[in-house]
Amino acid sequence: MTTPDVPRPATRYATTALRTLAPTLLAAVLAAGPATAQQPVDMAKLQDEAVSRIEEYIRINTTNPPGNEDQTMKFFARIFTAEGIPFDTASSAPGRGNVWARLKGGSKPALVLLSHMDVVPADRRYWSVDPFAATVKDGYLWGRGTLDTKTLGIVELEAFLALHRAKVPLDRDIIFMATADEEAGAAYGAGWVVAHHPEAFRGAGFVINEGGGGNVNQGRQRFGIEVTQKVPYWFTLTSTGTPRHGSEPPVASAVNRLVRALYRLQTYEFAPRIIPAVDTYFKGLAPAAPPEWKDAFADMATTIKDRDKLLRLQTQFPELAALTRNTCSITVLKGSAKINVIPPEAEAQLDCRLLPDQDVAEFKRELNDALNDPGIAIEQILGFTPAVSPTDNLLYKTIVQVTKAHYPQATIVPAVSTGFTDSHFFRDRGIASYGYAPFLVPEADESGVHGNNERISIENVRTGTQMMYEIVKSMVAN
Repeated sequence: MTTPDVPRPATRYATTALRTLAPTLLAAVLAAGPATAQQPVDMAKLQDEAVSRIEEYIRINTTNPPGNEDQTMKFFARIFTAEGIPFDTASSAPGRGNVWARLKGGSKPALVLLSHMDVVPADRRYWSVDPFAATVKDGYLWGRGTLDTKTLGIVELEAFLALHRAKVPLDRDIIFMATADEEAGAAYGAGWVVAHHPEAFRGAGFVINEGGGGNVNQGRQRFGIEVTQKVPYWFTLTSTGTPRHGSEPPVASAVNRLVRALYRLQTYEFAPRIIPAVDTYFKGLAPAAPPEWKDAFADMATTIKDRDKLLRLQTQFPELAALTRNTCSITVLKGSAKINVIPPEAEAQLDCRLLPDQDVAEFKRELNDALNDPGIAIEQILGFTPAVSPTDNLLYKTIVQVTKAHYPQATIVPAVSTGFTDSHFFRDRGIASYGYAPFLVPEADESGVHGNNERISIENVRTGTQMMYEIVKSMVAN
């Protein structure tokens, strides 16, 4: 059964293994003498460095499973060592590395620059380039992780390093954090760090993470700053029956029973409804929406009453349609391992996503009713809690200001994500977290996320490096 593995708390393998660098760093500080004045930032050089580092980062294959994030942990460790920045590393299991570093500042709540180091699998047969070669062609950098989410990690790193090198006085700490296992639920990554290393984000008040960003379609530029997300609940359904030879089909079997229940679920319609955060998101999208959708987006409470419009929305904008209701996708099916054997057990896995205000117990009852078979066992694999970050604080306003300065024609809205990210671990602890990547990606390229031929333009990398630096500097040097 393919489920997110949950490490035992006792299996901590390597923590702060590189602390032995402390005496060297101290000697370097003493040799440097008194603090020097703030230095200028060479943005062109920083941008060149970002492009080069993303190429190196992409070439480290951190496909999850198995992850192997210890290799990218060492990649960041080498950079921090060369820069003379103290850092910590911790591995939740063999090969599952996490790394964080902190620049000390004033007493204001710290800013966390968060990203994950793992990537989803890539099948070379369906790519036009090697997904781990970091190929540069046609003005793009191609490779698994360019959009999700190694490029974001590097532009965060460059902002972090630039402020350190320039000796910018900070009124709050900046924490750079790169974690493992996000693509499988983060039991070995951010979730583990939050549970076992709370000192890593002590004093944090803000997080910038993946989950939002910009896209452009037919000249319309749109940026979403993710403030909340649908809540994932994953389930395993198990049906049992009597095994026998495939040439002697019985009246009922484990597979037949499961298929019937899944068909009932497939044809079941969860009731559409618009929650306040989703209503705000659609209203923000309305001015830049295609003409036929402007009025519909401006009044989604009315739009969802029209089944034909909802079907058209699902066809044209499936990621937006998913925000109008709870959903369940049938993603994994398992039966016999041999074609001529009727198995004693059949299994399916469901990826369900709940609206943030959904009562979980009520949803589970509805799921049971939809399957309509009390003989099918339902086991929960994963489930998170909902939380919403505010839009009236310094970080959200700073992101808006910097984005508007670089893309004055863009629509900028607080967004609700259909997917989940590591932000929920921090929102659960009252830390305002925002999904935002400073890139304007053509809509046609967005299919590269978890798809084939993932790529990002070099121009996006360069502009994004500057934007992230401006956002972080505005947050820490007021």
